[in-house]
Amino acid sequence: MERWLKSVAVVTGASSGIGAAIAKDLANAGLIVVALARRIERVEEIRAELSPKVQPNFYAIKCDVTDRNAVNETFDWIEENLGGIDILINNAGTLFTGQIVTADIDKMQNVLQTNIMGVVLCTQRAFKSMKARKVDGHIVNINSITGHYIPSLAEPLMMNIYPASKYAITAINEIVRQEVRDLGTRIKITSISPGLVDTEILPSSLKNLTMLRSEDISNAVLFALSTPPHVQIHELTIKPVGELF
Repeated sequence: MERWLKSVAVVTGASSGIGAAIAKDLANAGLIVVALARRIERVEEIRAELSPKVQPNFYAIKCDVTDRNAVNETFDWIEENLGGIDILINNAGTLFTGQIVTADIDKMQNVLQTNIMGVVLCTQRAFKSMKARKVDGHIVNINSITGHYIPSLAEPLMMNIYPASKYAITAINEIVRQEVRDLGTRIKITSISPGLVDTEILPSSLKNLTMLRSEDISNAVLFALSTPPHVQIHELTIKPVGELF
């Protein structure tokens, strides 16, 4: 991780779970971290847990990734105050329990806006910053195994549109890899697809199953970032030992 010391890393959905773990680990690794979330008070609490030496390099900013104006204002601030973006961790995501055939349309629309368009908005701004400064940056998309196949259990998972949103991330991950290559950059694109992770958005009906911890996913992010410039971890799947699907 030495090559990233004092580099600027943006982490979306950093108020809890995977995003919080990634933001803390990157800050402790010597990076300048901009932690974005709607629940800014939760991010401030995370910052307060860091050592006094690390805290000055940890910025908590309120940002809803579904709001184009908020995203643009946030990334403008980063450009003006920190010089630009070197790493983007697209982690913000949402999930609710229900069926596609009966669920509330507005709720499903919010999942799509958060899980897909939020990634697109942030990726565009990060890419623009990296390309303009000729930085070989890194974009990491926190995906899901449901972005590759739909698990089948005795009890239906009731994830409605969520797997479709993650299938979209799998496609976007490959499309962006090809695009940044064709545009003459050496920006890396990584998708990390965990199995069940013990986070707030996980339905309570699944809490009795074998699960990963948020720190496990953060370790994978650091691994992908620590590869040499010529190595790209494009897709990484992580499962807990003994997972049922």
